[in-house]
Amino acid sequence: MTATLDSIPSLEGKVSAEEWQLRVDLAAAYRLIALHGWDEIVFTHLSARIPGPEHHFLINPFGALFEEITASSLVKIDLNGEKVDDTPFPVNPAGFTIHSCIHEAREDAQCVMHTHTEEGVAVAAHSEGLLPLSQQSLFPLSNLAYHDYEGIAVREDEKARLVRDLGSANYMILRNHGLLTCGPSVADTFLAMFILQKSCEIQVAALAGNRPLTPVPQPIIDKIVGEGNKVTSNQGGKLAWPGLLRKLDRIDPSYRK
Repeated sequence: MTATLDSIPSLEGKVSAEEWQLRVDLAAAYRLIALHGWDEIVFTHLSARIPGPEHHFLINPFGALFEEITASSLVKIDLNGEKVDDTPFPVNPAGFTIHSCIHEAREDAQCVMHTHTEEGVAVAAHSEGLLPLSQQSLFPLSNLAYHDYEGIAVREDEKARLVRDLGSANYMILRNHGLLTCGPSVADTFLAMFILQKSCEIQVAALAGNRPLTPVPQPIIDKIVGEGNKVTSNQGGKLAWPGLLRKLDRIDPSYRK
């Protein structure tokens, strides 16, 4: 990156209030991913679709650390991968391949998050995938898809298979690759990623204990489908999101710029 994020003028007041709020939320999610140690230098990505018929969406400026990303530095692109606004920053082609097809196919997927965490990739390498070993794992297991590894996700023809494998699920394990979540808001998608990541961390720790394991019975897993919303008082990710933003504001509020 030849330009710096500090040199980007603020877009507040220059875009719609709805887009600006989405930019702030997505920038916050990037900072939270970094705060939890789920980033991989610059090589994973989060995106959010801007409401409207244009199907534009926001993605990270490729080359920026997640801890640096601000609301104004997010890059707006269309479904063809073309930058909509003038920006000196490039876009990760693999990020475009994975995210654009999901945004296009799933009207409910306003936000898509993808990570390469150590625990996520470890579980993605397990032949059994995610196991019902914890309470946390039951939420993804009730709505989980898998996509087989096809190499670096830069080929156009993989899009159809990604969409087919995801179906209507909001959680996906990309075999040998990492984790993916999607949802109707940044808050919901981040909470889904938090739960999926935690499930993988617990699984890796449990398997490392070298002791017999007790999986949760399938009838219990089936109950989660109808009981999940009770945990968040029917607020989904919005229950925890304001607190997460307050935490970021105490640490470094520059994501809001």
